[in-house]
Amino acid sequence: MSIDKEAMYESYEDVRNDDTPTMWVAFKYDNKVIKPAASGEDYGEFLSLLGEDERVYGFVRFETGDELSKRAKFALITWVGPRTSVLKKAKVSTDKAFVKQVVQNYAKEILADSLEELAYDDVLAQVKATGGANYGTGVRA
Repeated sequence: MSIDKEAMYESYEDVRNDDTPTMWVAFKYDNKVIKPAASGEDYGEFLSLLGEDERVYGFVRFETGDELSKRAKFALITWVGPRTSVLKKAKVSTDKAFVKQVVQNYAKEILADSLEELAYDDVLAQVKATGGANYGTGVRA
């Protein structure tokens, strides 16, 4: 197994960059190489890429904080579709180590095999929980 490290790093940095609208990147297998397959601004579009017999690694940006302190937090999502073969499932943990050579900074790591586990609000709550307390009043002065 190998990765297209340069292309992955470029896509990863695009999601991390505060000056771009890119919210996510999906890394997929192209033969035996993991590489960026798509990126975008809409979380629903990311979810639409997760096939029932696929393995996908996603790096997703979430905006967290209160009215006084907005900040970006990131999640590394590993998708293993429910119809993925046993052999391919077994390779996910070792293949993910290659992905983590590039994707190194994230607040939450999530492994999912059902789209219900990746509902935006649920993932956002998990990411927020890693960030500590929010002390805001809910009103910007």
